Amino acid sequence: MMKKREIEVLAPAGSMECLRAAVLNGADAVYLGGEMFGARAYAGNFNQEELCEAIDYAHMFRKKIFLTINTLMKEKEKDQLIDFLIPYYEQGLDAAIIQDPGVIRMVREYFPDLEIHASTQMTVTGVYGARMVKKMGAKRVVPARELSLEEIKEIKDDTGLDMECFVHGALCYCYSGQCFMSSMLGGRSGNRGRCAGTCRLPFYKKGSGKKQKYLLSLKDLCTIEQLPEILDHGVDSLKIEGRMKGARYVGEVTRLY
Repeated sequence: MMKKREIEVLAPAGSMECLRAAVLNGADAVYLGGEMFGARAYAGNFNQEELCEAIDYAHMFRKKIFLTINTLMKEKEKDQLIDFLIPYYEQGLDAAIIQDPGVIRMVREYFPDLEIHASTQMTVTGVYGARMVKKMGAKRVVPARELSLEEIKEIKDDTGLDMECFVHGALCYCYSGQCFMSSMLGGRSGNRGRCAGTCRLPFYKKGSGKKQKYLLSLKDLCTIEQLPEILDHGVDSLKIEGRMKGARYVGEVTRLY
């Protein structure tokens, strides 16, 4: 008899209101950002008191909290990272979602029993990248959003890592973690959490007159109808995008999945 797999619904939260909406609508885990090192610098991120409260609230319902540390870090910020993480680690934080390989190394050294998830911002596109993050100590990988189900299954079969995949929400035009458009055009680096969403703006196609076209803006992802196939390819966690969204959106989408 095939062993039954536990499938996780992972919801976003940019505020305590969103966190409650996610938990009360069935999320198994919630991912959120603190005041530093998150890829959504303009979201309603949690301060220290709020984040500790969020961890306690989720654990009261036997849910998990994952903290995003999914930006590239500067050398001078290393000491800040440890001080930033200590109170959440002591509060019982369940996992950290990390982009920078150097940060993975530091977290493994200073917080050896804190679960590490390799962020989609690491651009893990195949088994070799997945093997690397597993060797570094990651328990879970969030592969690049551009991968096919077959490529995702290949990583799962090869490494056995927990597989967390985006199933709903906004998509980037560029490869995950490799976009410099916002940085080059406006000085706001997506890899420092300050993406201006340039690809979402209207662009004119040369020779087409003045009619605006959203040539670089992808349609949002919605995989409700593909869920059986997604689960058949080894996905363990269904990740909903939306830390910039409101509580009504978070609760409704979480409930549906």
